[in-house]
Amino acid sequence: MRGKHLTVFIIFMALISSFLYPNNTLADWAYKFVVFNDFTYVISDENVTEIDREIGTVTKYSDVEGNYYGNFSNVYKKGTKYYSIKGISTKIAIAVEDDGKYIKAIRKGEYAGWKYSPFNLIVAGIVLLILPSVLIFLVLKKVTRTKSY
Repeated sequence: MRGKHLTVFIIFMALISSFLYPNNTLADWAYKFVVFNDFTYVISDENVTEIDREIGTVTKYSDVEGNYYGNFSNVYKKGTKYYSIKGISTKIAIAVEDDGKYIKAIRKGEYAGWKYSPFNLIVAGIVLLILPSVLIFLVLKKVTRTKSY
């Protein structure tokens, strides 16, 4: 019986871990990209002349493959500005300032790196500590109650 509880517990923890720490993200370093509002935009070769307004900046730069959060880029340094393009929704493309020019970046998909922000990791750690404690408490309470009869 004890082995059955342990097996269920291990399977439960594995499932939680797989949801909290997915290994498939759009931090694919095969191309140059920026992240804006949790979406990956792939840098194109196309210059843009019809700029609308500033919509954000690069908040984190790294050329080391990994999972990052915020308006991240693997090409542009922190502080590089993002702009909306006249007549084009930011759901389709944005412009990135590059040496006085504006380069079109095309939206590819959701960026999952935000799931690894420090806040999310702390919450996940707390959940992973509390859930097993509660389960152990409930099992011990049931075992103690069963033995007292």
